[in-house]
Amino acid sequence: MIKLSRRLFVTSSLATLAAAATGLGPALAAAIGEAPMLKALADAGTLPPLVDRLPKNPMVVTPLREVGKYGGTWRSTIVGGGSLSMLFRYQAYEPLMRYNPEWTGVIPNVAESVVANDAATEFTFKLREGHKWSDGQPYTTDDVMFWYEDVFSNPDIEVTNQDHLIIGEDKAVFAKVDALTFTVSFKSSNGLFLLLLAWADSDQTTRFPKHYLSQFLPKYNPDADKLATDQGLSGWVQLFQKKSGAALEDDFFTNSEIPVLHPWKMKVAPGESTEHAIAERNPYYFKVDTAGNQLPYLDSIDYVLVADAQVLLLKCLQGEIDLLDQYIGTPTNKSVLFDGKERGGYDFYTTLSTQPNEMAICLNMTHPDKVKAELYSNKDFRIGLSHAIDRQALIDSVFVGIGSPSQPAIAEGDPLYNERLAKQFTEFDLAKANEFLDKAAPNKDADGYRLDSSGRRITIIVEQDQNRLEMVDMMQLMMPMLKAVGIDGQLKLIDRSLWEVRIRQNMDYDATTNRFGGGIGLAAMLDPRYFVPYSGNAFYAMGWQIWYNDKTAANAVEPPAQVQDALKLYDVVKSTVDDAKRVEAFKQILEIAADQFYCIGIKVPNDAYGIVRNDFHNVPEKMPNSFGYPTPAPTNPEQYFKA
Repeated sequence: MIKLSRRLFVTSSLATLAAAATGLGPALAAAIGEAPMLKALADAGTLPPLVDRLPKNPMVVTPLREVGKYGGTWRSTIVGGGSLSMLFRYQAYEPLMRYNPEWTGVIPNVAESVVANDAATEFTFKLREGHKWSDGQPYTTDDVMFWYEDVFSNPDIEVTNQDHLIIGEDKAVFAKVDALTFTVSFKSSNGLFLLLLAWADSDQTTRFPKHYLSQFLPKYNPDADKLATDQGLSGWVQLFQKKSGAALEDDFFTNSEIPVLHPWKMKVAPGESTEHAIAERNPYYFKVDTAGNQLPYLDSIDYVLVADAQVLLLKCLQGEIDLLDQYIGTPTNKSVLFDGKERGGYDFYTTLSTQPNEMAICLNMTHPDKVKAELYSNKDFRIGLSHAIDRQALIDSVFVGIGSPSQPAIAEGDPLYNERLAKQFTEFDLAKANEFLDKAAPNKDADGYRLDSSGRRITIIVEQDQNRLEMVDMMQLMMPMLKAVGIDGQLKLIDRSLWEVRIRQNMDYDATTNRFGGGIGLAAMLDPRYFVPYSGNAFYAMGWQIWYNDKTAANAVEPPAQVQDALKLYDVVKSTVDDAKRVEAFKQILEIAADQFYCIGIKVPNDAYGIVRNDFHNVPEKMPNSFGYPTPAPTNPEQYFKA
């Protein structure tokens, strides 16, 4: 195991990572157990015996508290037709390498083992013999190479979240050794590779079954274009993207046909019903518990579709949700949910904050409107706005007085903590606010609103996910604060799915808010979105991150020299195997972030919470809270059970 200390993380012991468990040995055939619904199918001859469905060395998962019982449905939700990333968190986190539950290291998962050379330039992965997709077809290196050669390396197909395979201008090279072994090689050291491979939805090598997806590629099927046009699509590229989810993870979950390696597989995909999305157990799932029982324990997951977070709150109070923290774990809901515990039959678990701030306000400094881009890029303008915010009023109103003002930063007490980055410009001071705003936009109209350099009233439309209720509350309280210093602030609340399109796929927005990203050593180095614009999560400068990842892209915007220095330093962080060098480089990144003052924050993030039904077992009392982790997936939902 690679150790990731609270101090930061240590990747010096890269030599060999053996499997967390290598199977149950000679006693396997006698010891294994399976869900009654699958045993009935096997006994009837419509499903192979369990010993033929498991790998030779299945991964052994130690149940958190006790060996569970088979049966039951996990009742969850999808809110407002929004992003389907929650489905990934619950049922689809099966990369080659995964984080352990404590988020202190990575362990082999779909891979049985990995061996890295001392320079971290070559990684040799061994897969599990006999591992199968959910339809019973073998999972081998041919599937990995299909993804690498026909998808990742195909200029016609868009893939996302593959930065871990790119160092500078050079991409990783995959090579097949045999049916179960392949190598991933880099021209220079990639010290974060295994850690990033385990990050959320980064690893696509375990999600592309060649035997299924090849039918949508002209290389394997001359009629691929006809398949697409018969379905009203433009051609094979659009069809392949839709069927595979290569570019948009949501597409993966809307295809109930695709074979998977996950504990549950979509039976009724989102969009196929107006009321529910349903996933059922995978009869070929590759993990067992310590007693030899094939996982998962739960038969299915039922995601009820609800209109908004208020409807969801009511369902939680009525005991209709088994486990959830997203959308309902807000400070304002805590007292209501506490009072409803007995009637609803649930209790709380804690989600430990790993974030840099409770809300980061991101002005779009690479706005296609050059006047707006120039204004939002003016540091004096951002400083003025920051001083205009009465953070304590927001904390008192939205967070019942809990927490202290802060900009997006590393948590205090962490060795990477930078006090200047955290505390600068957090004082509520209207005189200072006007002083700095006068430098950036001194002219005003007859109503007292400031004018930009073209003579237009400065109107900032903040586009926000309507279901992030505490952020909505903060922004609503902030609008009069902005007006007091001559800024016409407008809040535009939109559905999560529309927000994803507007912000991630369109650079024509004024501002948005977000709360994710890394705020402790480990999380910050893997997701430093507010400290350096390295990825599509840098909502304050999407053009800069596009430039960093592809300088030839149409929307690429060359960043200032100091920002380019920060991006070069992040290349050092990603590539080096020298811990001291990595730490020093990241500290310099944080100093540059303090100089640049990319985003405006509100407060130090609080630990949050979720609810879990009293009859829903093996859920930790505490777990890290992060998309990258991704909560609660590394706690092994396959070993949750109902009793």
